[in-house]
Amino acid sequence: MASQPGLSRLFAQAARLKRAPRRGAHWAIRGYQLSLSMLVGRHCRHWPSCSSYTDEAIQRFGLWRGGWIGVARICRCTPLGTSGIDLVCEELPPDSAWYRPWRYGRWRGVNAPEQP
Repeated sequence: MASQPGLSRLFAQAARLKRAPRRGAHWAIRGYQLSLSMLVGRHCRHWPSCSSYTDEAIQRFGLWRGGWIGVARICRCTPLGTSGIDLVCEELPPDSAWYRPWRYGRWRGVNAPEQP
């Protein structure tokens, strides 16, 4: 029974390690929001902003999947692209896989809430 506390400590360390890429990406995005974004100006065609959207996607789906979702959103944020309310999807598309990362993102349209 002496190994139980050591085992739980090991699992806790593994969980912290697993969250490390997400935390690193979060702080990189936050640094951008507090520095470069303030200098350039906070103009985004969507709500939430592209950096907030990417941060939420990474926190929800992990660095690889969420990063690709964020890249797709940034590619849509152009003068000829979409605008308006665009929320992070609740679930990943069913045909997405780690070796086809372009399938994670929505490259056209927005994910707006239902209108009453």
